Amino acid sequence: MKLSAHSLNLSFGEKQILKNINIDFIKNQVISLIGPSGCGKSTLLRSFNRMHDLSPDAHVKGTLKLDNLDLYDKNISVTEIRKRIGMVFQKPNPLPKSIYENLSYGLNIHEFPKNEIPDLIEKALKESYLWDEVKDELKKPAVKLSGGQQQRLCIARTVVLRPEVILMDEPCSALDPISTGKIEELIMSLKKDYTIVIVTHNMQQAQRISDKVAFMYLGEVIEFDSTENVFKNPQQELTRNYVGGHFG
Repeated sequence: MKLSAHSLNLSFGEKQILKNINIDFIKNQVISLIGPSGCGKSTLLRSFNRMHDLSPDAHVKGTLKLDNLDLYDKNISVTEIRKRIGMVFQKPNPLPKSIYENLSYGLNIHEFPKNEIPDLIEKALKESYLWDEVKDELKKPAVKLSGGQQQRLCIARTVVLRPEVILMDEPCSALDPISTGKIEELIMSLKKDYTIVIVTHNMQQAQRISDKVAFMYLGEVIEFDSTENVFKNPQQELTRNYVGGHFG
């Protein structure tokens, strides 16, 4: 298993958000986390690259692993974890720098050899289907790009560090259908090199891009199976009601 959570319980103060999560993600697959708002999808996603370290009232119990590495081992640097497990957020968040500097920033922090940086940036932009659109404008401020281009730049900023896993928290929710289509095509092409876990509210999107789907409800994983089984032959009544649109 590439990424796993066993007996994961997570609370903020007195409020428990995740309840006894046991889930394994296989290498080079796209896994979608679906479920109603507030069910714990993003909380689970963010637990894998220790985003909750930033919340003083967050309490994490259980085991989270990348391969055999315990992600919450006190001797492991969070910076190293976030290099190996990248994150793309709901809203594009380019740095207030040039397109080139958005990508070189992380490479410099992680002390990649200076002479390799231009080639790594070109490769990441090509992988993110952005190179042909920006190759002559790398000094342009990233915030001048369209929303869809900004999100692809944020994906390029993640892949430039050559992570093993990419976490995506509703990466298309702020985008138009054409930009969404480009991001979905990009996700499908990236899975040959990365394991991708994505939170999405879009049922059609989950069906289009996922190898497996986890349906969550009230902080628990109710069902985790192949995309086809979850949508066409769900085993749990809650899942059946949710994917069938008979929820609430």
